[in-house]
Amino acid sequence: MQDMKSIILASASPRRKRLLEKARIPFIIEVSSYEEDMTLKLRPLDLAKKLSEGKAKAVAKRHEGEDILVVGADTFIIFKNKLLGKPHTLKEAKKMIKKLSGNKHSVITGFTIINAKSGKKASRAVKSSVYFRKLTNKEIEKYVNTEKPLDKAAAYAVQEAGSALIEKTEGDYTNIVGLPLPAFIEELKKFKTSL
Repeated sequence: MQDMKSIILASASPRRKRLLEKARIPFIIEVSSYEEDMTLKLRPLDLAKKLSEGKAKAVAKRHEGEDILVVGADTFIIFKNKLLGKPHTLKEAKKMIKKLSGNKHSVITGFTIINAKSGKKASRAVKSSVYFRKLTNKEIEKYVNTEKPLDKAAAYAVQEAGSALIEKTEGDYTNIVGLPLPAFIEELKKFKTSL
């Protein structure tokens, strides 16, 4: 395993951390200071890639000249052509869940891998679909008050209690969690990394 490069995950997301651990990919965490701008006039898939690249570049800059790989990722939700990020208040979280109730939405995750030494870069974005059950006001109230919706895009996490809100999903499940592992591993291999 001597050609194993060090991997830095430029994210504080506990969900991405768990995905990489489950995939047995060794990494360390170094949170990016990049400020994401959700107002950029880009198509959703391009925006996800752009934001993930910004996060990865901010951390790669700190490690210039080092033969390490930096991974940035960004996940958001598209519902009726509108972007849903993380809610800032419980009231906002309730509104988001209410909107999604009984409807389908898309989850988009963009990721970027950068070699801090060579500058070689790979970016991809993956889209999956989630269908919410028709929820009662009581269910929404209970969910928002017992879960921690503020650190999650659209106020829910598919692999936690949020799974009770969902009727079905289409596409890559790990993408909905926060990092599309099949696509990520495919790109990682291009960096001559032994997993």
